[in-house]
Amino acid sequence: MFRDRLDMIADQVGAHLDGVLAGYPDQPVVHAMRYAVSGGKRLRAFLVVEGAALYGVHPARALNAAAAIEAVHAYSLVHDDLPCMDDDDLRRGLPTVHVKWDQATAVLAGDALQTLAFDLLSDPATHADADVRVDLIGSLARASGARGMVYGQALDIAAESADRPLTLNEITALQAGKTGALIAWSAEAGARLARADIAPMTRYAAALGLAFQIADDILDIEGDAAEVGKAVGKDAAAGKATFVTLLGLTGAKARARDLIDEAIGALEPYGAGADTLRDAARFVISRRS
Repeated sequence: MFRDRLDMIADQVGAHLDGVLAGYPDQPVVHAMRYAVSGGKRLRAFLVVEGAALYGVHPARALNAAAAIEAVHAYSLVHDDLPCMDDDDLRRGLPTVHVKWDQATAVLAGDALQTLAFDLLSDPATHADADVRVDLIGSLARASGARGMVYGQALDIAAESADRPLTLNEITALQAGKTGALIAWSAEAGARLARADIAPMTRYAAALGLAFQIADDILDIEGDAAEVGKAVGKDAAAGKATFVTLLGLTGAKARARDLIDEAIGALEPYGAGADTLRDAARFVISRRS
């Protein structure tokens, strides 16, 4: 049931993004935008839609917010893959945007996807109440900017030339920004749409986001590049400190399982209505890509 639901939401959000971009000019930068947002599990969009369902928000009303987070996530990947960042040639098993087009197009496509997210959230179709739309816009700006994802990415880049490996606390703080901030916004968006208390979903997302990153570190060791869809073993080759290098493979897996238990426990107030979100938490540490 969970995988069917995940796939269904992915298709709905993909179709929504296609519809939005169909109104854009027929230009290479727009083709690159469409390419960047295609494919993927769309876990963040799933969290938006399922989180909204907990509060009785109709899935159609959550689509703009779900599409917005996918646009921001896609922009971050396009820029992350650039030669000045991680210099990756593959993403989801396909050439990265700067390889398929060029670096300038990749930068512009990423910029345009970022602004698309806020365009979507500002649309009255997202919510009739302008205060709710402003809350969504402001919270996503904080999650994606220099207090969230960008901050985490900056710490990650600085760590590559640091004179010592990061400590466990430092890596945890780094990943809370780089990976966790957008996952947190995704999980909280439904409550924001419903003008409800975001605290339970914040607790869920904090544990989920950290488990997600630990699972990524494990995949970098155990994953197969063809299955993962991108290069593996890069962190080890670069000598970067990760959750695996600091905790060991067994310890990292145990920590990820503990975090998933925390995430599932945070959903207790929602009863059986949160079962798909519980399944999402279990999926995070069982995925192979």
